[in-house]
Amino acid sequence: MTISKYGGAAALLAAATLALTACGSGGGTPSTGGSQAASQPAQPVTIRVQVFGGGENFGYKNAVQKWNAEHKDIQIKLEVLTDQFEQVYWPQMIQWLQAGKGAGDVVGIDEGGMGLAKARSEWWVDLKEHGLESRKADYPAWKWENGVAADGKVFGLGTDIGGMSICYNTKLFKEAGLPTGRDEVSALWPTWDDFIKVGQRFQSKVKDAKFTDGTNTLYQVVAYQEAAKAGNVLYFDQSNQLIVDKNPAIKTGFDFAQKMSQLGLTAKLRNFTEEWTTGMKKNAFATLGCPSWMLGVVAGGAGEENKGNWDVASAPNGGGGNWGGSWLAVPKQTQHPKEAAMVADYLTQAATQVSIFTDFGNMPSNLKALQDPAVQNAKNEYFNDAPVGQIFAKSAQQLQPVFLGVKHAQVKNAVESVIQGMDDGSIPQDKAWQQLVDDAVKAAG
Repeated sequence: MTISKYGGAAALLAAATLALTACGSGGGTPSTGGSQAASQPAQPVTIRVQVFGGGENFGYKNAVQKWNAEHKDIQIKLEVLTDQFEQVYWPQMIQWLQAGKGAGDVVGIDEGGMGLAKARSEWWVDLKEHGLESRKADYPAWKWENGVAADGKVFGLGTDIGGMSICYNTKLFKEAGLPTGRDEVSALWPTWDDFIKVGQRFQSKVKDAKFTDGTNTLYQVVAYQEAAKAGNVLYFDQSNQLIVDKNPAIKTGFDFAQKMSQLGLTAKLRNFTEEWTTGMKKNAFATLGCPSWMLGVVAGGAGEENKGNWDVASAPNGGGGNWGGSWLAVPKQTQHPKEAAMVADYLTQAATQVSIFTDFGNMPSNLKALQDPAVQNAKNEYFNDAPVGQIFAKSAQQLQPVFLGVKHAQVKNAVESVIQGMDDGSIPQDKAWQQLVDDAVKAAG
């Protein structure tokens, strides 16, 4: 879980706010010492869990309440720092990790940050020291290996995975004279060209809303699909060399986004912005790219007043691809590595991931959770009882991970900023591709 165009002073202000928040809360609750008077009860250890994301983000609300009710000696304090991983959360987290203070006891890392996280083993507690190497069998090989550093340190436990779908607004589809049933809607767009044609039909009938939110969520879906055809690489090759201008997956995703923009099908909103969330709430657009974790974002953003107005259809080209998914890690700076490892273990166990999926829609990466009937048969009430277990879980174990370089998050942010600028008119359409390449080179350093 990568706000109007969140840049410049606003981003700096948000980062500064995070820094002040971290400094104010300290590096964790000090552990109680043996010198404490015997008559005084031991104070509970507080484990700060820092995550990111819009809507229900990691979906930890109920899991944290359950833990805190059952563990009076260790209490979890959940801190959702920002909607934006690349622009705010990860740059600030890097500063805290480098400084050796400020980070929580357990921190979430989006897939885009894992390349750097793997390369900086010294930042992390080795979870093997707390018996968590035993968790290896709980994960697909690629999900587990992404949490293992080059020196063999186990530093990250997988939370969710992505998958692909299209969320669509049934109220707006009905207004446009389009079918609203998810099977009929999925059949409208076997290819991305068909998707654009549906968009043109929609736009010819509906004047006060746009077919899609903006360029970026659908660019992501297309680019990740195409990456599977290009050796499962995106911005960097396996040797960590930048390949933005050489990888056809990026150009295909860009060309699709540009065509959507030029045809006037986008609401020109950047995902994870206040305007984007408001657009959801006010039915300002009809579709967006939806990995499984996005369902919680849509439900949280659109609000209870729009329950039943959203549903889930298959993505064109047979779905495919994996956008998103995160890990939990324990920073070396924590004062409570044992307790933090216990919390990270709990939040990634099968039972917890099942409950998060059934409550909020985040697709488990835990294999036992994926096989649980509660996941396989799950329906999402907010999305008209969409059979999300069938839509996402059956393909989850076959997802092909995309290689993400050390500077993936920085390059992704630069690329998306150019695509957004092309859409909102701040970057000329005929200069956008070259600027995308140039800005990617700068972001990669």
